[in-house]
Amino acid sequence: MPPWVFEVGVLLLSTFAAGLVSAVAGFGGALLLLPIFVVAFGARDAVAVLTIVQLTSNISRVFLNRSELDRPVVKWFALGAVPAAVLGSLLFVAAPAPVLTKAMGAFLLIAVVWLRWGPTVSSVSDHLLVGVGVASGLGSALVGSVGPLVAPFMLARGLTKGAYIGTEAATAVVMHLTKLVVFGLAAVLTLPGIGYGIALAPASAGGTFVGKQVVDRLPAQAFGVLVEVGLVVAGAILLVKG
Repeated sequence: MPPWVFEVGVLLLSTFAAGLVSAVAGFGGALLLLPIFVVAFGARDAVAVLTIVQLTSNISRVFLNRSELDRPVVKWFALGAVPAAVLGSLLFVAAPAPVLTKAMGAFLLIAVVWLRWGPTVSSVSDHLLVGVGVASGLGSALVGSVGPLVAPFMLARGLTKGAYIGTEAATAVVMHLTKLVVFGLAAVLTLPGIGYGIALAPASAGGTFVGKQVVDRLPAQAFGVLVEVGLVVAGAILLVKG
């Protein structure tokens, strides 16, 4: 069997698995794909290709959970995320950000402690969502994915299961579209990169569809635990990767 056949198979299977994980937990798929994409495409192209794949996955999740979207959350989040994603994309074009990656990993671990043992939070204000959008837009452009960063605030806002999955995905769509525009203008998004992203998109959408079936069968308590476990794993990966 030619080596390229095995490599393509690994990419397709990994992308499918990442779509499934993201559909179930609301995040995590990009963190699984990033190291694989770095090996396959190189560090700079990996983030651009990953952005296209994530866009497909998130659009699929928005569509599958469209009836449960919390649109005001998306609106307030976007107010902060769009300008921050532009700034982050411009910084990404110039340099990597390993220190920020480690800082995000530490934040996620602290967030789990806050969720488990911190003071009870009944709601997250609209203004706080704008701030979360700023941090997320900047971080997403620099390190590829910040889904876990958003999770504690979405949960504190009272979103769960389909509402959480769809709303978080809608906020990610806003960031990824912004990044793609800047990457395209800065010539970071190349024609081969676009081709790779489009070729992997069906596998991502397929994993998202399968994951949606899993979410519909999860009890609310198990869903919360799953999200927290994902935060711990993601935080550890970011600390090591940074």
